[in-house]
Amino acid sequence: MGKEAKTSTAKRKVAGYARVSTDSDEQFTSYAAQVDYYTTYIQSRPEWEFVEVYTDEGISALNTKKRDGFNRMIEDALNGKIDLIVTKSVSRFARNTVDSLTTVRKLKDKGVEVYFEKENIWTLDSKGKLLITIMSSLAQEESRSISENVTWGQRKRFADGKVSVPYKQFLGYKKGADGLPEIVPEEADTVRKIYRMFIEGMSAGAIAKHLTESAVPTPAGKQKWQRATIESILQNEKYKGAALLQKKYTVDFLQKKMKVNEGEVPQYYVEHSHPAIIAPEEWEMVQLEIKRRKSSGKRTICNSPFAGKLICGDCGEIFGSKVWHSTSKYRRTIWQCNAKFKGDRKCATPHLYEDEIKALFIEALSKLLVDRNALFEDGVLIRKTLMDMTEIDAECDELLGEMDVTAMLMQKCIDENVAKAMDQEAYASKFSALAEKHKKLQSRYDTLQKQCERRLWQADILGGFLFAIKELDMLQLDFNPTLWHTTVDHVTVYADERLVFKFRNGSEVEVWRA
Repeated sequence: MGKEAKTSTAKRKVAGYARVSTDSDEQFTSYAAQVDYYTTYIQSRPEWEFVEVYTDEGISALNTKKRDGFNRMIEDALNGKIDLIVTKSVSRFARNTVDSLTTVRKLKDKGVEVYFEKENIWTLDSKGKLLITIMSSLAQEESRSISENVTWGQRKRFADGKVSVPYKQFLGYKKGADGLPEIVPEEADTVRKIYRMFIEGMSAGAIAKHLTESAVPTPAGKQKWQRATIESILQNEKYKGAALLQKKYTVDFLQKKMKVNEGEVPQYYVEHSHPAIIAPEEWEMVQLEIKRRKSSGKRTICNSPFAGKLICGDCGEIFGSKVWHSTSKYRRTIWQCNAKFKGDRKCATPHLYEDEIKALFIEALSKLLVDRNALFEDGVLIRKTLMDMTEIDAECDELLGEMDVTAMLMQKCIDENVAKAMDQEAYASKFSALAEKHKKLQSRYDTLQKQCERRLWQADILGGFLFAIKELDMLQLDFNPTLWHTTVDHVTVYADERLVFKFRNGSEVEVWRA
């Protein structure tokens, strides 16, 4: 008895859907035949449990509100009464591609599959995903007229360079008399403080904690700061007086779902669109530091420019800070390997004093700049090479062309299968081969795009380094956090008292502790 119950539970609950669009006797005969066909078809499958054949008779279904059978079926499916819906074709299922897409997505979210018999497509397999992709593009075209006036107005505003800011939740600016952002001095001071603390070594989480403890109100006027709020402020280009417009766009016209714009629709970048709170050079430096911290994979909440940049030559772990004699006049901050006393083998690398690190940095930088002009010229050539994307761009263009052709062949394959009877094994084999080719082309294209991003990042880092060394006063070379961050990638500390400074232009300079 228990085994039978388990088997029954494992069966898929399957329903059919039949609809005709006219009142002619011929269509009603077809309708009756459909009901009989799907009833027999479902009941003949031992692994399926027949639920019902839902029907809508003699209506055009231009309005889904009039389709009682369809609406009842979808409600039952969303309530868990149906696992699979079998129907004749996409055109019989809903009034247009927009409705089909919306309904299929809702069902998919609940794990309910639809089988379109004519197209031989199951919505939960790989071909079904392609169908949804195709339907998405069609749906956007069908829905364009619904919101084209609003969309046109927004994009016209973007194209004209008109900046829109959510002032109630945006720190540092208010709406000025001319409609453009106007600086709020006391809030701007907080923004500058956030940037300064970050470049001096504090993490976004540590900055958030500091501002909360200092009772500084958040952009929304709340008491507690979140790490995500700090990260958003640090990465928002509006603080350097520029504006990137249309960062997001509506991808689903019916459900109003938003997506980050990755090139699907035009973006507009407006320089000097409003007064800057942060100097552009400082803003760019912060972006590079954000990328450096992410790429290092080392998380730190320390309030120091040295955080995350000192590496143990024994084990590869980063150095952390520790306060000695914290309650006396001999208080000193030292840096040592965070894993020094972990495991069976103790790291032999020495601890370092902060004044010592600063002095060794100036010594290494002085050695690097012995021939500053040659160093600068070499750096300019390297940066030019990094930014030359001619070959990569050519291959990307070729890949995009091949991907377009492959996508057209996939669509043609589907159309042929719908239009005429085909051997389904041959069809599946042909479609799968095309899909695999498209996947490989896309993978290669993505790899090249990542290479471009990496090279541009390296070029930006090198540009900041070159700017820093060009502006240096060699007669008065002193330590400051900005110079340290702009020039030093990391420092490896060895047990023999040797420190190797890896600078952002790729150079390595070796210095020794006294």
